[in-house]
Amino acid sequence: MKFSVALAAALAGEEPTLAGASALLSARGEQLEAMGQAADKMRKAQVGEVVTYVVNRNINFTNVCIKRCHFCAFSDDLRGGKGYFLPLDEIIRRAEQARAMGATEICVQAGLVPELDAAGYLRITESLKTACPELHLHAWSPEEIKHGARQSRIKVRDFLADLKRAGLDSIPGTSAEILDDSIRKRLAVGRITSAQWLDVIRHAHELGLPSTSTMMFGHLESAVDQAGHLLTLRRLQQQTGGFTEFVPLAFVHHQAPLFSSNPDVRPGPCADERRAVYAASRLLLGDCIPNLQVSWVKEGLQASQKLLAYGVNDVGGTLVNESISTAAGAPHGQMQAPAQLLDLIAGSGRPAQQRDTLYRPISSAASRPWDEDYGDWQRLRDEPDFAYGASGNPSRSAAVSTSQAKP
Repeated sequence: MKFSVALAAALAGEEPTLAGASALLSARGEQLEAMGQAADKMRKAQVGEVVTYVVNRNINFTNVCIKRCHFCAFSDDLRGGKGYFLPLDEIIRRAEQARAMGATEICVQAGLVPELDAAGYLRITESLKTACPELHLHAWSPEEIKHGARQSRIKVRDFLADLKRAGLDSIPGTSAEILDDSIRKRLAVGRITSAQWLDVIRHAHELGLPSTSTMMFGHLESAVDQAGHLLTLRRLQQQTGGFTEFVPLAFVHHQAPLFSSNPDVRPGPCADERRAVYAASRLLLGDCIPNLQVSWVKEGLQASQKLLAYGVNDVGGTLVNESISTAAGAPHGQMQAPAQLLDLIAGSGRPAQQRDTLYRPISSAASRPWDEDYGDWQRLRDEPDFAYGASGNPSRSAAVSTSQAKP
């Protein structure tokens, strides 16, 4: 489909097609600038001028994982010697510290430890909610939910219902990557399938647990693959209405095994591809997922500010302990204080508004300063008190998943 036809269809509110979405995502040069302007106008009509942000903290409580995802530089396998696992009291301490910093959300995700079953996830969930009931608990990726359910041999939907009763408020829509199994097999052996990811998200939404939605781009996929991913998210949102936002996540290649071992892998997206993905996402998803978030972790502050002109209305969270992208080589830091996010937004000439996880406007006050050292991923790996010790032999699934299959 011609770009002009695809853009006109998007502006007319027509249901997007794969050909039309692919044409938008392939836009470069003058076409890209035209699409960026259209996306910015659509953003203004759909969500207004305000740029939002959330004060939150990541708690990646372990880097030990039975999977060998070739794009991941964060995880340590069961015998790697650099694995850590935070005890429950340390996880709670970090949540309480976040609350004192003015956070309204904690995001809890980690590697897949063979010993962690449904009861373990429920114990962490209930303990965090008991200690910090006012914090929104945004936790457990679809991969983790599948893992916990499998370890305890229960249905995913039943596990999600138990997590909700224990205090879970929403789930991250990570582990989506590209929802095409031919690509997923090259990204990670034994990774959650597209159908399984969609099932977990669908069950969560039906149970009243909202989620984010994401796409990792700039590696093995094409514009057609990106288009298929976005349209899959669109169809699910039309069915459930449970996505709070869409977050494009640029592939960080520096330390990723996927890049070093495979000459077909791109070193992340170029600047034009980044702009095209953000602008096209607004045009293709904005009417049903109106919140489009730029990841400062992936893009950096300066580039994030520029992408606000391509349909973006949210700059994400303070994070405090971002580990995944940092481990992969992203140079943009592990946290941004609220003042830094406010400066980023002010530089765009648009007003700022703090929000909660569900995009409701709020304000929060910190009772402790933001200039303290809150630790980093590298130091966690070297902390003897948090060193991981496997209990017994690895499970059969662990032995299979940690095979050194080539990407």
